[in-house]
This record gives sequence, C-alpha cells and structure tokens, in this order.
Amino acid sequence: MSGVDSGAASPRFARKVSIRFAHCDPAGIIFFPQYLVLFNGLVEDWFNEALHVPYADMVAQHRTGLPIVHLECDFRAITRMGEVVEMGLSVQKLGGRSLSLAMDCHGADGALRVSAVKVLVFTHLDTHTAITVPPPIRAAIERWMGADTTPEFRKDES
Repeated sequence: MSGVDSGAASPRFARKVSIRFAHCDPAGIIFFPQYLVLFNGLVEDWFNEALHVPYADMVAQHRTGLPIVHLECDFRAITRMGEVVEMGLSVQKLGGRSLSLAMDCHGADGALRVSAVKVLVFTHLDTHTAITVPPPIRAAIERWMGADTTPEFRKDES
C-alpha cells in the first residue's frame, strides 16, 4: 500500500513548553534525551487535540502502540532551564503501517534548537506486531492534513 507523502504541505502542530529543572543536567541545560520525552508528549497532544483521537484510549482500550522504529536528531543549540520553547511537528509521510513526523524545537528568539525525524510504526500491543494504520486514525490524520472529510474518531462516540 502506498503512503501519503505530504512534503511541505502538512500543517504544523505546535505547543509552548517550559523547560523545567527535571529536564536539565547539572549545568542547567536540557539533557538531550529529554527532547525525546518532550517530543513524545507533543505526539500525544497532537493525537488528543488536533486529531481528536484520545491517545490513552488508543493504547489502553484499542491496544494500539506507536513505537519509534527510526530516529534522526540534529542538536543545534542549547536550551536552558527556565526557557519557554516552541515544539512542533508535521507529517512527512503516512504509510500503510507507519507514520513519519518532522519534529522541531525553537527558542523564544525563533532559533532552531533541535530538529528530528521520527518514524513510528503502528503495533498491536498484545502481539507486538506491526498493523495497518487503524482506519479511524488514518482518517483523522488525513483530515488534519487536509486530505479527507471522514467523521472523527472520538472518545465519546459509541
């Protein structure tokens, strides 16, 4: 099955994030693996707020996981405790079983701090095998990308 390659056309989902003591090393700058934790939180927020797919329900009720299978990161500048940064994501490609996201972190001055590309694969959490992107999730991503008008997958639907 071929995927949807958005190129530069995908919208960007972004959130302001305060860099806290817990994110930092003894030098008072963000410890680089913390960016991955923050990026994961951004993906959850994107599912919940932009896609209207409750991430907790996807995992707990539908038993669908979304582990990283490929990751590239470029660290451009340090980020200090107390700063507020903007973290963003856009869809690079929606495949048959996977999702490629371009992720970024910019300082208040607009300077790029970190860029990353994450390839996530949809899995069944009981078998730990790759699965086709569930149709309600595919529809939500395509709708967010501006490619579809299928009804939303929501927690409150029966």
